[in-house]
Amino acid sequence: MDRTAWQELPSAAREAVEKHTGPVGHAETADTGVMSRLACTLHTASGRVFVKGTRLDDDAAWTYDYEARVTRCAPCAPGVLWEVEAGGWLLIGYEFIVGHHPGLAPGSADLAPLADTLTAMSATPWPGVVRKKPLHVRWSGLFPTDRTSDLEGTALVHTDVSPLNMLVTADGIRLLDWALACPGPDWADTAFAVVRLVHAGHTPGQAEEIARTVPAYRAAPTTVVTTFADALCAVWENRQKTDPLPHRAPLIAAARSWAAHRGLIRE
Repeated sequence: MDRTAWQELPSAAREAVEKHTGPVGHAETADTGVMSRLACTLHTASGRVFVKGTRLDDDAAWTYDYEARVTRCAPCAPGVLWEVEAGGWLLIGYEFIVGHHPGLAPGSADLAPLADTLTAMSATPWPGVVRKKPLHVRWSGLFPTDRTSDLEGTALVHTDVSPLNMLVTADGIRLLDWALACPGPDWADTAFAVVRLVHAGHTPGQAEEIARTVPAYRAAPTTVVTTFADALCAVWENRQKTDPLPHRAPLIAAARSWAAHRGLIRE
């Protein structure tokens, strides 16, 4: 998606934001992420603020409000500071978090904090006031219908636990970008993280050993996690066919490796 710079916003939109932030000295457009039409860090006299937004006539504008509503309920997430509609734009201000993206390779000091964050996430219920298709519906058609109950759940699941969506801080790992969150099993984010760990250099067995330090994952029946692993492969392979992107191939390879490992495990 083509990014809009802060300076390119209508003056009415910028003035509405500055009622919350004070005068903006300068702004830096984010160089990662692909989903937001505007994503930038504002530098103000009172500190930095991260802003995401899009035009109000954008068909996807509702997802920005949705993300903010979920983020307000999510654990380990940035604070939502304000939301404005002005100059034909919807803009949302988030707490600016100082930190670095975690390393997930074997031996990384960030693995224990990752497990702590996944544990906190697994204990958070989906906010009932926010309507969203649950994981088993989102993935319907890509796994056997008689295994639907394996992927049902009422936890708040982020679904995109990439290191680029995490920041290591003095208070632990914080998780960003909740736009793809949905209801699902309480162990699902840990299962998503298993593939990221394999991608980072762990064997599937080593990755699962880390995952089992999260109580919800440790308690999940073997068969339901295997259903997830197989379904995740199908979902990512389907996305690569319909919208091929270079970064997906190694992740799909990691997912296939994990699914093959799960296929050797029996209840």
